[in-house]
Amino acid sequence: MKIAFVGKGGSGKTTLSSLFVRHLAALGAPVIAVDADINQHLGPALGLDEDQAAALPALGEHLPLIKDYLRGDNPRIASAETMIKTTPPGEGSRLLRVCEDNPVYEKCARSVELDGGAVRLMVTGQFTDADLGVACYHSKTGAVELCLNHLVDGPGEYVVVDMTAGSDSFASGMFTRFDITFLVAEPTRKGVSVYRQYKEYARDFGVELKVVGNKVQGPDDVDFLRAEAGDDLLVTVGHSDWVRAMEKGRPPRFASLEEANRTALERLRSTADASYARRDWERYTRQMVHFHLKNAESWGNARTGADLAAQVDPGFVLGEGLAVTA
Repeated sequence: MKIAFVGKGGSGKTTLSSLFVRHLAALGAPVIAVDADINQHLGPALGLDEDQAAALPALGEHLPLIKDYLRGDNPRIASAETMIKTTPPGEGSRLLRVCEDNPVYEKCARSVELDGGAVRLMVTGQFTDADLGVACYHSKTGAVELCLNHLVDGPGEYVVVDMTAGSDSFASGMFTRFDITFLVAEPTRKGVSVYRQYKEYARDFGVELKVVGNKVQGPDDVDFLRAEAGDDLLVTVGHSDWVRAMEKGRPPRFASLEEANRTALERLRSTADASYARRDWERYTRQMVHFHLKNAESWGNARTGADLAAQVDPGFVLGEGLAVTA
């Protein structure tokens, strides 16, 4: 399953995505965790200290390697230099799987030991002021999108992406890459406004969106979120002494997480698992092509000096049954 956690800054989405990753690891599930947010906090939320987090390899710095590997011997892609973030796979492309070793994971992922097992962690890398222009920002998140477009995952495998809820993810189509999106919202007007905006952006693309109410203090907060999000409100999470200890750098064993919060995390997992049965590989591939053609016309052709529409393999549909090119 491909799962996104989105939300405004300060909503607690990174904390919740890290708890979800820990929950999956405790169950022994294979997990790739990806920090695609402007604020790179997922590593520390998974227990890394500052030096360890700073030493994580940045996906954006390995974009040439990623492109060259994924390109494989796809005859429709003249060179790795003509690949953009939305370039879809085709016959001859190399694909990624969750449970494998490959040059992309070797260079761009690091194993993080958690209670119950290890997960692979990938990060875009820190954003500087110079990165916040559209082109530079997308060059970093573009590496994530390329990997997602070439990733073949199955049931019981999890790719968890912590990402922005901003309009940037809608320009490229990255918001359509997930089986389910968990939007973390506080019980405030600003919190639910992010939900309404995201739902409006995503409504024409079949995006499965569920709200996780965070920092909930009582029934009035739950009622507020229910009134605003309706049936999209999946679970609510309140204060956690376990999280407070983690934020102080002294996390106890994950098994001691409050029962109510463990129940909420299990509800997220079971909901994500159920979403996989509704995955439509043809629609997934079709949306990939749609956003590639849109980006090619708006900036990609001019940037690369090539007709990027020619990269589309009209007979190719991504799917579990595809062989992975070595």
